[in-house]
Amino acid sequence: MSVDEKFLRKLLSGLSDKNIRFEDLKKLLIDFGFQERVKGSHHIFFKSGVEEIINLQSLPDGKAKPYQVKQVRGLILKYKLHKGVIDV
Repeated sequence: MSVDEKFLRKLLSGLSDKNIRFEDLKKLLIDFGFQERVKGSHHIFFKSGVEEIINLQSLPDGKAKPYQVKQVRGLILKYKLHKGVIDV
């Protein structure tokens, strides 16, 4: 799978944290090689070589929680997952 560059740029810009669709955020993490485990409404993502575990939950309107979007952005930047896809 290839990473959606347009969505990645939107996420990394930090200007649309309230308007990120939950499914798009999940797909991005999977495209970056994260594995997903679901426990009820909690979608837990983990990846070899990445210390942190990301726990996502959808809002009733199908959007991601803004603070979780920020956590994912921080993780992408910390581990430089965007390198080779886009330059920031």
